[in-house]
Amino acid sequence: MRGGKDSQLDIFCTINLNSLIPASHPLRAIKKLADSELARLSPRFDAAYSKVGRPSIPPEALIKALLLQALYSIPSETRLCEELGFNFLFRWFCDLKPNASVWDQTTFTQNRDRFAEHGFVQAFFDGVVAKGISAQAASSEHFSVDGTLIQSLASLKSLARKDEDPKDPPSGDSNGWADFAGEKRSNETHVSRTDPDAKLARKSKGQAALLSHSMHVMMENRNALLMDIEVSEASGTAEREASASMLKRFKRRHWFLPDTVGEDKGYDAGEHLLELEELGVTPHVAIRDGKIVSHTPQADARRRARSRQRSLGYKLSIVARRGIEKTFAWLKDRAGLKRSRFFERWKTKLYALVAGSAYNLIRLSKLLKQEKNSAPRTA
Repeated sequence: MRGGKDSQLDIFCTINLNSLIPASHPLRAIKKLADSELARLSPRFDAAYSKVGRPSIPPEALIKALLLQALYSIPSETRLCEELGFNFLFRWFCDLKPNASVWDQTTFTQNRDRFAEHGFVQAFFDGVVAKGISAQAASSEHFSVDGTLIQSLASLKSLARKDEDPKDPPSGDSNGWADFAGEKRSNETHVSRTDPDAKLARKSKGQAALLSHSMHVMMENRNALLMDIEVSEASGTAEREASASMLKRFKRRHWFLPDTVGEDKGYDAGEHLLELEELGVTPHVAIRDGKIVSHTPQADARRRARSRQRSLGYKLSIVARRGIEKTFAWLKDRAGLKRSRFFERWKTKLYALVAGSAYNLIRLSKLLKQEKNSAPRTA
């Protein structure tokens, strides 16, 4: 007999979300790692919230929702809340009951300041990194550093001359857009009204300059896990400054430094090479062509770096460093960091840390699974 549509509503309906998720689903391993780290951070969450008043939305749920945003390329927090409303997989991942009401996108806006003030996302990222180190999934000897540009949410039409009063409406057409026809714009003379942190920058010669931020990553060379992420002003020295800053910060958090750091020609500056050597790190930096004629400490550092280019270690470092481009591709294309969703740089950095955590959780869950499968079985 042919079946038909059953329109009768059940009086009682019990759904176990966990039973709906396949045992082999990749989110299971990611959720296990994320829950373990969030449990470790629970005392930190307790200290940041009042002991009285109406209970807030758990910070654990909000952080895991942001992880889903990066993992599934969800373009906005509005769309993320919609997905949480009807997607049982997302509800299970965030520990929401099937019939629980879902918060709206303003919840993320209201909690973003708290997350930044108390360092929740940074602590979560560092904890995931520590898990990779303790599981020996990350190299403790060889790192790579590189930078890329993130286009600002602000458009070029938001630029205004620095000598103009920011309270005055921009001069231009009837829509209020500034008219820069025939006028040269630069970071020295103009600033964005909507995103003052963004600077005009171009990725390479011949490309148009866009309002951008600079994102830097430090990657270990064994399994391409991200050790640190920084978002800074897009300037000519940003990459070198971020490299030294990330290494110093990494030592404070994890108590060691790598033996070597691989970097491209953008890091070829004597002061930077000297700083790395003073930290006890050997720079595997591509040195620009041309004779080094001076005999200053900075020039000597460049000579030492050039002499290392003939070593096997340098060649291996260069091969491993290519993996950082795949990391950038994931962060930009999958996690949506090709263009920022926010006007302020600190908000962009906060989401970059979420995206980096999501990337590391994917890598780490796969590596731990491989290790488990390759372990010898005992009788």
